[in-house]
Amino acid sequence: MTWIPNEERRLLRDSAQAFLADRAPVAHLRQLRDAADPKGYSPQLWSDFAGQGYSATLVPEDHGGLGLGVVEAGLIAEQIGHTLAPTPFLSTAVLAAWLLRTAGTPAQQAAWLARIAEADAILALAADERPRHRASAIATTARRDGDEWVVDGRKLLVVDGHVAQAFIVSARTESGAVALLLVPSGTPGLQVERTVMVDAHNAARVTLDGARVRADAVIGSPDTGAALLEQVLDVGRAVAAAELLGLADEVFDRTVQYLKERKQFDRAIGEFQALQHRAAELFCDLELTRAIVRQALAAIDERAKNAPLLVAQAKARACLTANRAVQEGVQMHGGIGMTDELDMGLFMKRARVLQELFGDAAVQMDRVAVLSGY
Repeated sequence: MTWIPNEERRLLRDSAQAFLADRAPVAHLRQLRDAADPKGYSPQLWSDFAGQGYSATLVPEDHGGLGLGVVEAGLIAEQIGHTLAPTPFLSTAVLAAWLLRTAGTPAQQAAWLARIAEADAILALAADERPRHRASAIATTARRDGDEWVVDGRKLLVVDGHVAQAFIVSARTESGAVALLLVPSGTPGLQVERTVMVDAHNAARVTLDGARVRADAVIGSPDTGAALLEQVLDVGRAVAAAELLGLADEVFDRTVQYLKERKQFDRAIGEFQALQHRAAELFCDLELTRAIVRQALAAIDERAKNAPLLVAQAKARACLTANRAVQEGVQMHGGIGMTDELDMGLFMKRARVLQELFGDAAVQMDRVAVLSGY
């Protein structure tokens, strides 16, 4: 797998960097949080994402998208990590778009992909049923009743669930197979309860009590649902790792700048060798993380056989690096690092949520062991 930083990718990265710095700096998240915004994101900003083409990244060209790959989605996510911009990019433009373009029926693609590209719809993947990630532990059921599926169960940590127009729900059929079902938000028997995460980003609890959907609501088929679920989760893990990388990069840059500015004993604290060593070690961690994250993103696009292993390694490494970055950032800022007025705390909270999303470092290291034959 080769990650080549060609001119198109540089332009995309630079465009996303400039756009987010201007339209969605960290102050934007703080404003939404302090106002207890009921949506938790800015519809205008999401519309502007479409204007820039970011929401269309993974949408095929024949549905009004750019037809790009997960590598490009990762580049945008990396820049989102720099500003903590709360948008439905991961839930909709990445997970839903990738799943629909990969396995959606022509009717499903026609109904949703163009709307995703235009930022006219939000879709949410409802997979986890436990506080800690284990998407294969599916208690939600789907049984056939004539030309309908009847779905019962409960899902937790559904990213952007309370603002979604439809859910992609994993459920176990009567044969024991896993089906991925498109469930519109207005379906009778579907209840959604918003849960604001510690990082001020959106999630929801979703309850399905006899929710009925048409037989053609299945994405792919029940025979392929389990494999599709694991594949789309790997896409989410890789893109979340890219966001963690961008977050850690931003924390590192802010911390180094503080080391240059803060003076103690008539000299910048960055002149003290102990702090220089800590910054240098963090820099090395960042470069290692950058390499494995980009390799994992490329492996997904190339459909490499070892893509799941690389994704697990990338997510584990990104979790550990981001955790170290925010801890060092708080410690090197001293007492001010513990205050809400400093943005460092916002980065720490976002890092914590992203680490847990789709499995933290411990979960991913276990996957590495299993995928390596241990």
